[in-house]
Amino acid sequence: MKRQIFKKIKYNNTPFYKEVFFVFMFFLFNNFLFSQKSPTIITAVDSTKIKIGEQINYKILVEADSTAQIVFPEGQTFSPLEMVEEYPVDTLKNQDKFNLIKKYALTQFDSGHYTIPKQRVLVNNIPHFTDSLLVEVASVQVDTTKQKMYDIKPLVEVEKQSTGKWVKYALWSLLALLLIGFILYWFVFRKKPLTEEEKIALLPPYDRALLELKNLDESKYLIQSEYKEYYSELTNIVRSYIEDDVHISALESTTDELINKLEMLKDAGSLKIDNETIKQFQRVLKTADLVKFAKSKPDSTIIESDRKAVEQIVVKTKEAIPEPTEEELLANEQYLAELEQKKQRKKIIIAAIAGVFLLLATTAGFIGYYGFKHVKDTVIGHPTKELLEGEWIYSEYGYPSISIETPKVLKRIQIPYPEEAKQMIQSNQAFAYGSMVDNFYILVSSLTFNKGVENPDLKSIIENTIASMEKGGAKNVVVKEEKFTTSSEKEGLKAYGSMDVENKLLNKTVKSEYVILNFAQNGGFEQVIITYKQGDRYAEDIVNRIINSIDFKTQS
Repeated sequence: MKRQIFKKIKYNNTPFYKEVFFVFMFFLFNNFLFSQKSPTIITAVDSTKIKIGEQINYKILVEADSTAQIVFPEGQTFSPLEMVEEYPVDTLKNQDKFNLIKKYALTQFDSGHYTIPKQRVLVNNIPHFTDSLLVEVASVQVDTTKQKMYDIKPLVEVEKQSTGKWVKYALWSLLALLLIGFILYWFVFRKKPLTEEEKIALLPPYDRALLELKNLDESKYLIQSEYKEYYSELTNIVRSYIEDDVHISALESTTDELINKLEMLKDAGSLKIDNETIKQFQRVLKTADLVKFAKSKPDSTIIESDRKAVEQIVVKTKEAIPEPTEEELLANEQYLAELEQKKQRKKIIIAAIAGVFLLLATTAGFIGYYGFKHVKDTVIGHPTKELLEGEWIYSEYGYPSISIETPKVLKRIQIPYPEEAKQMIQSNQAFAYGSMVDNFYILVSSLTFNKGVENPDLKSIIENTIASMEKGGAKNVVVKEEKFTTSSEKEGLKAYGSMDVENKLLNKTVKSEYVILNFAQNGGFEQVIITYKQGDRYAEDIVNRIINSIDFKTQS
């Protein structure tokens, strides 16, 4: 009596009324079954008649001990209906027991009568099965008499859009230009931050010499009794200044050679320096020679006197240099400008060579590692390579459902069947991507037969499938057959081989490969057909991945 009342309630079409009575029946069964130790499982739907695409709520109610572990069905276990949404579990406490309600939103896009199969609920790892429910899906009636009629629009010619490859070319060209531009900027146009040594080197010789003398005073040479290093640095400062400003080779000259050169400039009138300064400079250089080569250790007073003497020599030498004429200044500026231009041209040439070398080296490295064809397909683009490396989708199709992983979502299509075949078929669903003349094509179909119809002969179906492919433009079909077993140990029959596919639009024939997988079990039949261009290694990888992913849900 309670079961009859419950059925009447679940067929009612008032949502609030149904929810109230569903909870009411829930507690009614609680009182009746409270003393039972085994769990109580009840199922209900809010309607058994829906239109195509309309959703129904399927509920599973479980009453069990508070310590029980309960696992509800997951995934697409409601075939031939499709699960749209799974809701969280509602939990109600009833004394020392828990009442759990799990709700699913289901739908179907084909009209007909469908049975929601038994669902397995695990309670403490013990399976319990619900009752199956019958649902009627009605087609949507369309009154065409109320529709306005319009003339058929004429054909309009449009230009074929073939921007895909040009977009890739543009992107790769832009990337190369950006790389070359970055190299030019980094090595040519970028103003690099100068180090302290570079900043000092850019100073005029006179200012640089005075700054270096100041830095020498702050060094630790004298504190650490490193007299040789101190005098080497001291004399190098004044020698470098004389070489830069007076334009004589001072760093590589001995003491006597350097003094002779200064005296010759003085006698020629090119350097207006007095004899006392030259003698003072000679004395400092000789003291430095004794320290560096004879390991002499001068007194601190001598060291301090030599330090001051060097600074005076730099100052007096600067004063002794004649002022350059306007012609000399102009020539010097022109020389510096030409020198700067040469440096810039040299940098540009180096950067361009480096950019070209980098591109060639990178390309050669990729070709050596991946191969020329792979690099070409990556740069220019390849349709099946993009499919292989794109985001794949793992889903279930049809009823009995077939689980398969594909590079694109398969779209539902209609396959025409002969009248004699329609009398044996109870339901059929087909899903596909592409066509036989495309680079890659896959078709997944699933059939259920009426009661009393025996499982089909898989070899006969392969012959019929080949015949259909020949009607679609296939020629010279080579057929090979072998048994096939999925990862879930379901056996089927595999047919594969080569064929020529006629593309009537392009008026050419393409050599292709194909794979046909057939499965038959418990009044149901599933088929997977894949075709692709011959010699396409990316397509071969796609086929292997698809075939290895095929699985079937165990129908309760």
